[in-house]
Amino acid sequence: MEFRFDGDLWRWESRRAFYTFVSLPAEVEDHVLMVAGDLLRGWGSVRVEARIGSSTFATSVFPLGDENAYALPVKRAVRDALGVGVGDTVSVTLRLLDF
Repeated sequence: MEFRFDGDLWRWESRRAFYTFVSLPAEVEDHVLMVAGDLLRGWGSVRVEARIGSSTFATSVFPLGDENAYALPVKRAVRDALGVGVGDTVSVTLRLLDF
């Protein structure tokens, strides 16, 4: 199952590092949770393959932030390769793995 959406990159900070994410729109999140059902992994994560621009990578989406909305982590190598950063809008293609 594949989903396409646009979203803005945003930063989440921990005590020692910061990470960059793009949030899944509510309708995509609803479909992901419906398909994953009782097969969610640790912390409610779902394994995915994501494509942003010419970069394709495997990772997991998981609930994060004040609203506990699902988010896709975007590694620095991907951001650097695409020349994007926090605040930029990216087009994402998301494919669920293991389903």
